[in-house]
Amino acid sequence: METLYSALMMESNANSSSEQPVFAAELFPHRSLGRRGFKVLLILSGAVCFLYGMFFIATGAWPIGFFFGLDFALLYGAFWLNYRSGRVREQVTVSRTDVLVRKFAPSGRMVEHHFNPFWARFLVRRHQEIGILSMHIFGEGRRTDIGSFLNPDDRESFAKAFKGALATVKQRI
Repeated sequence: METLYSALMMESNANSSSEQPVFAAELFPHRSLGRRGFKVLLILSGAVCFLYGMFFIATGAWPIGFFFGLDFALLYGAFWLNYRSGRVREQVTVSRTDVLVRKFAPSGRMVEHHFNPFWARFLVRRHQEIGILSMHIFGEGRRTDIGSFLNPDDRESFAKAFKGALATVKQRI
């Protein structure tokens, strides 16, 4: 199974403490169809839409030919939006002095959330059959969700690793 978060050991930057992170992960959504598959799909569907569209235009049913072109444009637009939303990612870092969550939007805009690891709480909502529904970090009156785009198996493995990292930091007083 492909893991949709990659654990990273990152060098700390000048903005954070000089301590090495205990845990660092980058979360990103899974896309089952790669760029090559996307091109093949577009070529095949474009060819089919073009051939049938031309057939209907030649037989005098030109509105149907127009709708084949519209179908292709809508298919392309849907996949373009899907791949754009796939650029979302989150970086989660836990050090002894800070829990940092960086969220990157498809537009490239970044939002940072900082939590004190000793006050931070990790809330996991579960369903008996589905597994983890949502994960949140909260503390000091603030709250943020994590990994809302992950599948249930990857949420489980991330939650286990993140809980372990928080417990490790809290034990080292």
